[in-house]
Amino acid sequence: MSLAACADLVERGDADRFAAVMAAPQGLRARLWPLYAFNLEIARAPWVTQQPMIAEMRLQWWRDVVAEAAPRAHEVAGPLHELIREAGLDVAVLDRMAAARVWDVYADPFQDQVEFDLYLEETSGGLMWLAARACGAPDQAEQAVRAYGWAAGLANYFRAVPGLEERGRRPLVDGRPGAVRDLAARGLEKIRGARAGRHLVGKAAPALLSGWQAEALLRQVLADPMVVAEGRMGLSEFQRRGRLLWQAMTAHW
Repeated sequence: MSLAACADLVERGDADRFAAVMAAPQGLRARLWPLYAFNLEIARAPWVTQQPMIAEMRLQWWRDVVAEAAPRAHEVAGPLHELIREAGLDVAVLDRMAAARVWDVYADPFQDQVEFDLYLEETSGGLMWLAARACGAPDQAEQAVRAYGWAAGLANYFRAVPGLEERGRRPLVDGRPGAVRDLAARGLEKIRGARAGRHLVGKAAPALLSGWQAEALLRQVLADPMVVAEGRMGLSEFQRRGRLLWQAMTAHW
């Protein structure tokens, strides 16, 4: 049970968040590795087996981990439990993150836009809020952080659309170009709204580095919604590194 194991897991399975943590002050990294490792574990749980019951059991295992008073002997569960205790994290948010991933187990589409929005809220929004909370963000910052997390989650979800379709899923409620453009516009609006509460986040700003590509990616979709279906989203390596460095140095997001 070590932070090194969590960091290694994130490095191998979530390159963007690994880069974001490495750009954060060293003193805050220990607060981020367990959360991002947990997120990776629940995100991949629905895809490691073709048997829905086993996938749900894996997710339930993680829900049990965050609910229990004593830590389990596991490379992620142990550090996560210690972080929950030290940072006073809301285990209900962690539980909803895992519960939301049940949607990924099955091929059923989202019933409506409300259900899709809630999926992003509970997964990406919840994760970013917990990361910010672990880094010292006050309660008053939750709305802004969650809005930024939702937008970042949307950008990442857009990038996953071609892969989800290859797996036989219908990832978007409405995949027509106009609807995709409107959804990207909503994400950009959430970023603008989140920035109104930037001053509330304070020293916890490094916890929001994981969303450093969100605005640029959503602007790509706004300009040409076909980049989603055709899998053409993405920034150059120069843009990626430059944007991350700028956000890390300025704390502007």
